[in-house]
Amino acid sequence: MSGGETRQNGVPTEVRKAEDRGKPLASHLARDASAAIAYRIFLRVRAYVVMTKPRVMELLLVATAPTMVLAHGGLPNLSLVVVTLIGGAASSGSASAFNMYLDRDMDARMKRTSGRPLVTGEVTPRSGLIFAWLLAVASTVWFCCLVNYLAAALSVCAILWYVVVYTMILKRRTEQNIVWGGIAGCFPVVIGWASETGTVSWAAVTLFLVIFFWTPAHYWPLSVKYGEDYRRVNVPMLGAIRGIEHVARRVTAYAAATTITSVLLIPIAGMNWIYSTIAVAGGGWFVWEALRFQIAARRAAASPRPMRMFAASNTYLALLFAAVAVDPLLRL
Repeated sequence: MSGGETRQNGVPTEVRKAEDRGKPLASHLARDASAAIAYRIFLRVRAYVVMTKPRVMELLLVATAPTMVLAHGGLPNLSLVVVTLIGGAASSGSASAFNMYLDRDMDARMKRTSGRPLVTGEVTPRSGLIFAWLLAVASTVWFCCLVNYLAAALSVCAILWYVVVYTMILKRRTEQNIVWGGIAGCFPVVIGWASETGTVSWAAVTLFLVIFFWTPAHYWPLSVKYGEDYRRVNVPMLGAIRGIEHVARRVTAYAAATTITSVLLIPIAGMNWIYSTIAVAGGGWFVWEALRFQIAARRAAASPRPMRMFAASNTYLALLFAAVAVDPLLRL
């Protein structure tokens, strides 16, 4: 050992100090690397979540659980509700992922959809298709094993209707695309009813028809706002190929049909005053909003505000299905 040199555990002191000075930097680099990996994982997970169209799932949450309350005549088994919602979310996510895979060509040309994962490259087409199939198979097995075969069959029908009937056949061919294609969005209520009872009753069919008539009144105002997008890709959404006054008249007709159908549930399911009040008063307000939209369109107003009608349709459906859930609880 040279003069003046000291050692700690056999290591020269100067070497030990240099190593100690390097530890914070190494630790910092390690943390940065871990954070970068975590962020990449987050982005990848978020991309796959976006493929499931979470906002479309809102209809599942709004409609399925209240329908199960009505089918049960009170509070259903919570675990069954959770299991049904998870299966329904996977089924809905599968249909949406297939839709994004099939529509990726026109999504790339539309401003509203240009940020979707299959357009930006966050998810490859092959990975997106595998993801869609995995969700479809998983949701079907889930319903078969944890709910019942009828709910599983209805879930498969919902996926096939949205993917084959709407996306592959109707969407690019007819202005009636959202009318008949929208049937896919009606399935959550019959799936919920089937999960609870193992059958589909007239009350479930009535709720199915409520959503059937509500869907065009809900979506056509949105198609007005994004009409230029749809015209760019030659998709004949009503708001893209017809004048706004024509669209508004159709919206009013479907809003009225929705309200009438919702009132029919009162005698069919023996609904009490809570639901009856919301169905009549809320339905009247929904039709009035449609009429306001129509009047503004007829007067060639500078801004008929189609998104106001879109928002009103969301509020109306949420209130109606809240009443579907609350009404049976008041009978207990």
